[in-house]
Amino acid sequence: MRLALKHAPKVSARAVLFDLDGTLADTAPDLARALNRVRAAQGLEPMPLETTRSYTSSGARGLLKIGFGLEPGDARYETLKLQFLDFYAAEICVDTRLFEGMAELLDQLDRERLPWGVVTNKAERFTFPVLQGLQLGGRAACIVGGDTTGRLKPHPDPLLHAAAALQLPPAACLYG
Repeated sequence: MRLALKHAPKVSARAVLFDLDGTLADTAPDLARALNRVRAAQGLEPMPLETTRSYTSSGARGLLKIGFGLEPGDARYETLKLQFLDFYAAEICVDTRLFEGMAELLDQLDRERLPWGVVTNKAERFTFPVLQGLQLGGRAACIVGGDTTGRLKPHPDPLLHAAAALQLPPAACLYG
């Protein structure tokens, strides 16, 4: 299969790797709910999804920044982060959905026997339940979470790990 990128030369891929949050799946509603549960526990009003959505890809760090103005190292950060993660784990795949067209794309990749996987900075303890909730866990040829390797993206280690798991050279993998 040849996948064409807009304004780029045609690429012959032997595997396709997807980021999870904001690319493969819309996880923003569940992450916003967890943030708003922490805010409620602190006596604060909920924040609208439209406000929190753009912080989804930054995970707890980004959401606690928009929700509380906190950065790692602030006195309350770790406590609120743990509370946020507990709330998220409790309702991890309630409103999370694949983005429009992704189910069909994954079906096409499966029909063409082109392996695909997920490479995300989301910790494995959250990544696997999300993919199970989306009924993708058994279909993905590889799953690399944020704690699978010693370093997070944008460091290349997670993508190199995925390529090795697929037994392919990194240049044969398309990442989007």
